[in-house]
Amino acid sequence: MQLLHEHNLAAPLYCAFRNGLCYGYNPGRVGDVDLVREPHVSKLISQTLARMHSVTLCCEGPNAQPSLFLTMHKYLSLMPTEFADIKKNASYTRFLECIPSKSELEWEVQLLEDHLSVLGSPVVFCHNDLLLKNFIYQEKEDKVIFIDFEYANNNYQALDIGNHFCEFCGVDGFDSSLYPGRDFQVTWLRHYLQEWYSLTGRGPVVTDFDVELLYVQVNKFALASCMFWCLWALIQAAHSAIKFDFLQFAVERLAMYKEKKKEFMDLCVPKP
Repeated sequence: MQLLHEHNLAAPLYCAFRNGLCYGYNPGRVGDVDLVREPHVSKLISQTLARMHSVTLCCEGPNAQPSLFLTMHKYLSLMPTEFADIKKNASYTRFLECIPSKSELEWEVQLLEDHLSVLGSPVVFCHNDLLLKNFIYQEKEDKVIFIDFEYANNNYQALDIGNHFCEFCGVDGFDSSLYPGRDFQVTWLRHYLQEWYSLTGRGPVVTDFDVELLYVQVNKFALASCMFWCLWALIQAAHSAIKFDFLQFAVERLAMYKEKKKEFMDLCVPKP
C-alpha cells in the first residue's frame, strides 16, 4: 500500500499493527453496476488500472511469477470434504448438487493453466480484486481511486482486467448478463492500452491488433477469475465467520464459468 501511495494510487499509510492498518480516507462515490458503465468513469478506471500495472513488480526473481495458478492449486489442496456443523453440512449438500467433484475441479484448473499460460499476457502488479465497491469516483478531482489491496500481487495483466469485467455482474443479486459486451470492452481496452503504452514507453500508437489481442486474452482469463473465486468461496464457506452465503457465491461463479467456457475458449488469438 505504501508503494502504491508513492505512485499516487492509494491513500497514505500511517501505521501498521499486527492485526490491522491505519490509513487515509478516500471520500467519493462508491462504485456500483451503473457507475462502472458510465463512459467517463470507465475510462478513468481503465487509466488508473494501467497506472497500477505500470508499477514495478513487488519482487524480483522467482517470486515475481504470477500468483494465479499457485493460489488456485493451494485452494484445491484446502478444499473441505465436510463442514463443522450440521447447518453448514446441509448447505454443502446443496453445494455438491451444483459443483463437480474435487478431481473434476482439478482437471478444470489444469485445463485453464495449460490454455492460459501460453497466451503471453504480461505479468504486472495487479489489484486482483477490483470489484465494484473497490473503486471510488471523486467527481471534483475527476479521478478514480482503488481501495482494498489485500489481494494485490504479481499476476497476469489480462486476469486483472477480466476479473474486473466479471465484477460487473455484481455480488448480491449476481447477474451474468451484466458482463460487458464486446463494444464496451474494446473502447475500455483501447483507453487502457493508450495509458499503459504511454507509461511503459511502448509508444503512442495502439493498433486494432493490440486491442483485439488484449480482448481475447482478457475474456479467456475471465474464465480463470470465475474458477478462482469459486474455489476461494468454498474455502471461506468452511472457515469464515462472516454471515454471507459463500456457497451460493461459489455456485454462481461456477455457473458463469460453464456458461462462458466454450465461447471464450474458442476465441482465436489474432495474427499480426
